[in-house]
Amino acid sequence: MSAVMRPARRLLIGGAIAIAAFAGAALTAAPGFAEEPDRIVVIGGSLTEIVYALGEEHRLIARDSTSSFPQAANDLPDVGYIRQLSPEGVLSVGPDMILALEGFGPPEAASVISQAGIPVVVVPDGFDSDAILTKIRVTAEALGRAEAGEKLAAKVGADLKAAEDAAAGIKDKRRVLFLLSVQGGRLMASGGNTHADGIITLAGGVNALSGFDGYKEVSNEAVIEAAPDLILRMRGGRDPSSDAEVLAHPTVAATPAGKAGRVIGMDGLFILGYGPRTAEAARELGQALYADLPAAGN
Repeated sequence: MSAVMRPARRLLIGGAIAIAAFAGAALTAAPGFAEEPDRIVVIGGSLTEIVYALGEEHRLIARDSTSSFPQAANDLPDVGYIRQLSPEGVLSVGPDMILALEGFGPPEAASVISQAGIPVVVVPDGFDSDAILTKIRVTAEALGRAEAGEKLAAKVGADLKAAEDAAAGIKDKRRVLFLLSVQGGRLMASGGNTHADGIITLAGGVNALSGFDGYKEVSNEAVIEAAPDLILRMRGGRDPSSDAEVLAHPTVAATPAGKAGRVIGMDGLFILGYGPRTAEAARELGQALYADLPAAGN
């Protein structure tokens, strides 16, 4: 994990409290509430996992549709998808605090929510282990549970460090292509600076595609040239295609992964959420990627 130390910062935006903290930083004090919030709407599946891991789930009154773990979270009212929120839906449940992952929206909805006179704590996101620990610490501070947050961060940090060490010990890293969608025959894949790119690295693999950031439609030629050893897919996403349909795509079929029938689907929140279970997800992906090799690595 990075040793770079940067100061935390707190911004007041349109009446909303936005806490932005960076890896290893000493966090600013938690927002000053007249009373401890106990009607919290959480927006972001990883934040919901953290709230439950801290034992503060009794303070939640609603969640967004990405908050599917733990199972008990599904009993909470669903205010919509994190990037397609309706301000009316979020505010109608009467929250006294909104805990939201960076990037929630759309921007117009985020602006309305932020100006509603209700504290909105925006938790920064990122694509590495430090980002996960920052999420834990900022969430815990917002809940007034900084000490519990440090304990959870220490536990999760140790797990992530073990995963990083295991990945570093792999000499001949295999190439993984993350396909977000194959609908209509078009291949939507991950480049750099994504959660998919991060989990592939943490699992000891190499992202088969480089040269661009984010998710984008890629050409058949680019996929064949990438020569992935494994195709990674997200279960529970908007692409209903089966693994068999992915392997039947002519371009995928021409890759080493396609020829070997090596495609694996994993729960989207589990592999892309970047929360307390990320090290576990990396281990599972690594086991699938190097299943034919001795347990000690290659």
